[in-house]
Amino acid sequence: MTQRIALVTGGSRGLGKNAVLKLADKGTDIIFTWNSQQQAALDVVAEIERKGRKAVAIQLNVSDIASFATFTRDVKTQLKSVWNRETFDYLVNNAGIGLYAPFADTPEAMFDELLSIHFKGPFFLTQRLLPLIKNGGRILNVSTGLARFALPGYAAYASMKGAMEVLTRYQAKELGERGITVNSIAPGAIETDFGGGRLRDNKELNAYVASQTALGRAGLPGDIGDAIAALLSDELGWMTAQRIEVSGGMFL
Repeated sequence: MTQRIALVTGGSRGLGKNAVLKLADKGTDIIFTWNSQQQAALDVVAEIERKGRKAVAIQLNVSDIASFATFTRDVKTQLKSVWNRETFDYLVNNAGIGLYAPFADTPEAMFDELLSIHFKGPFFLTQRLLPLIKNGGRILNVSTGLARFALPGYAAYASMKGAMEVLTRYQAKELGERGITVNSIAPGAIETDFGGGRLRDNKELNAYVASQTALGRAGLPGDIGDAIAALLSDELGWMTAQRIEVSGGMFL
């Protein structure tokens, strides 16, 4: 069987880092992007290699659409030099930031930044990478539980993720002729440095989330990394155009 390769955006920290490590545990080789933390990216490469898998880290700002042509050429070069391949198997659109502001006070600059990173960027990056995605491959878009339930302060962020969920269905419809499945995973509240680490570091907020979650705690990065690896497994190859929430049962 041909070696599987996953390309994960934002793989140097948080959920993305956990996802690439879990995928490596499952035997998948990794290409991942980093934005500003090069040393962290190099550390992740070394950790993947210690697991016996190949890994390449490439710098990318997903809001910089003009850089996508160069990035795609870099991916193509690495595929050829490291794997002697022209395609990869899985694309995980994970890179993102968490910005918090009440709807009434959300500035246009914040809205535009979230739009570029969470919707426009993944839209056009996926478009650009389509020739490199193997027929029969997988695309997984990372959404959020906040697209189902509403917590004040996340109107702009959640709206971009809601747009990605609609896009997921259209991608599944239009790419199905190539055998490519497209789904979205919607994490609930997770203890990472996302959004400044509010959930991880604020005991009161953490306790509130736990009290509103069926399984009685806030999520951990491994919960999502495991789910991403499972969603990309061969056993789920007949599933497409679906939103899968992995939140422990928040706000049921």
